[in-house]
Amino acid sequence: MDFDFIQRFAPMYAKAAGLTLRIGLIGIALSLVVGALCCLAKYFRVPVLKQVAAVYIELARNTPLLVQLFFLYFGLPKVGVKLSAETCAITGLTFLGGAYMAEALRSGLEAVDRGQAESGMCIGLTPLQNLRFVILPQALATAIPAIGANAIFLIKETSVFSAVALADLMYVAKDLIGMYYKTDEALLMLTVAYLTLLLPISIVFSVWERRLRYAGFGGAVQGQ
Repeated sequence: MDFDFIQRFAPMYAKAAGLTLRIGLIGIALSLVVGALCCLAKYFRVPVLKQVAAVYIELARNTPLLVQLFFLYFGLPKVGVKLSAETCAITGLTFLGGAYMAEALRSGLEAVDRGQAESGMCIGLTPLQNLRFVILPQALATAIPAIGANAIFLIKETSVFSAVALADLMYVAKDLIGMYYKTDEALLMLTVAYLTLLLPISIVFSVWERRLRYAGFGGAVQGQ
C-alpha cells in the first residue's frame, strides 16, 4: 500500500466528495418534492394527474439512471437542448429519486388508518389541516426508513456521473487508476470517501425515526 500516494491525492478525493455530496443532497431534496406531488396526486386520486404520476413512476423506476443521463447529456443536444454535466446529473437523480420517494411516501400515507382522517374532520379540521396535523406526521414516521434508504441509494447512484464527464468520486478513482495503476490505493480512498458521506446520513435518519416514534406518531399508526 502506497501511503504517499494516498496522502498526495486525498485532497482530490475530498474535492470530488464535496461535489458528489452537493449534487446528491440537491437531488434528494428535489426528489422529495417531486415524490410528494406524485404521491398526493395518486393518494387523493386527482384526475389525469394520477395517471401521469403512475406512468412517470413506472418509467423512472424501470430505466437505469445511466440511460437517463445519456439521454439528457447526449440525446437532448440533438434537438437543440444542451445541458451542463452537473445539470444533467441533478435532473437525472431527481427523475429517478422522485419515483422512489413517491412510493415511500405513498406507503406511509396508506399506513394511516382512514378512521383517523375521519376523526379529524369530525372535530372541525379543514382537509388541509387534517392532512398537516393528523395524516402527514404519522405517515412520515412510517415512511422515514424508506426515505432514508432511498437517500442512501441516490448518493450511491452518483457513481455513474463519471459517464458524463462529471468529476465526482468515481471519476477521480478511474482517472488515477488509469494514470498511475494504483488500483488498491484508489479504491481504498473511494470506499472511505463513500463511507464518510453515507454513514452520517444513515445515522441522521435513524435518529430522526426514533424521535418521531418516541413522539408517538409511529405508535399511532401501528396501534390501528
